[in-house]
Amino acid sequence: MNSFDQALTDAKKSLTRTDARVLQLNMGKLCNLTCVHCHVNAGPHRKELITHEDLEQTIDWFEKTDIPVIDLTGGTPEMHPDFRALVERIRSFKKPREIITRLNATILNEPGYEWVSEFHAQHKLTIIASMPCYSPENVNAQRGEGVFDSSISAFQKLNSLGYGSDPDLKMHFVFNPHGAKLPPSQEALEADYKQELKQHFGIVFNNLYCITNMPIARYASYLKRQKKLAAYQELLMTSFNPSSIDGLMCRDTISVDWNGQVYDCDFNQQLDLKIEGQSHLKVWDLQLDQFSQFPIRTASHCFGCTAGSGSSCGGTLVAVN
Repeated sequence: MNSFDQALTDAKKSLTRTDARVLQLNMGKLCNLTCVHCHVNAGPHRKELITHEDLEQTIDWFEKTDIPVIDLTGGTPEMHPDFRALVERIRSFKKPREIITRLNATILNEPGYEWVSEFHAQHKLTIIASMPCYSPENVNAQRGEGVFDSSISAFQKLNSLGYGSDPDLKMHFVFNPHGAKLPPSQEALEADYKQELKQHFGIVFNNLYCITNMPIARYASYLKRQKKLAAYQELLMTSFNPSSIDGLMCRDTISVDWNGQVYDCDFNQQLDLKIEGQSHLKVWDLQLDQFSQFPIRTASHCFGCTAGSGSSCGGTLVAVN
């Protein structure tokens, strides 16, 4: 029994699946940025991208399901050459779906990607974008020099198209702590973000999602160099909150990598921790009634999603006094 499973047992909690609500598809590791906190190790020189054939099989399968949400991740999903065709295909479904894109806003300012903002507005994509702070120093330290100004410009462009104000054009921001610590109160920080970004830049958005940095891949290497990895892992373990279990994304999300392989969550995907007994399971072969019975694979990194207020792709899970 691993340390996380022991924590579940001690808390008299179980971790089981519910009906699938989200298909989260990682389209590849290609990105125009190389961020310190990135758990995907994405960057501009990565070659891993889902093939056209595998993407077709994945979307054929998705169309036959009742899963209401597809969550496109990367890297930067918009850098995949089939991104626009994929969105248009999903929009042609008889059953409407919410399409989320985890947008790296700076892509709007890259040559060749001038189409991104208007395309997203036209197809009513829900945008979730990283914005680690409302001050340039913290953003540039975490994501690279010049990223703050580029992001501000991109968000102003999206605002001009109705994002953040039109009910059909939702734009959410993601906060990751700068340093080896847990996120603060999401509610209070969201209020600060809205005030500061509106006052200084005229930017409006819908919600702020606070997400705990996961000590894997590039971020784990960063913590090792800072000699803070062990202390951070201890912080996550000692901050374990059993109340967060019911809201964990692994319960209602199917995570798929750029090879079509199915995982319990995006973090297991990056660690290549495949589903127990299903080491070669492709999403287009998945039977949802069987999938709901598969055990969820855990390891010590799961404390990252259950520390403090809890953390998921949709932000904080529970209120903590």
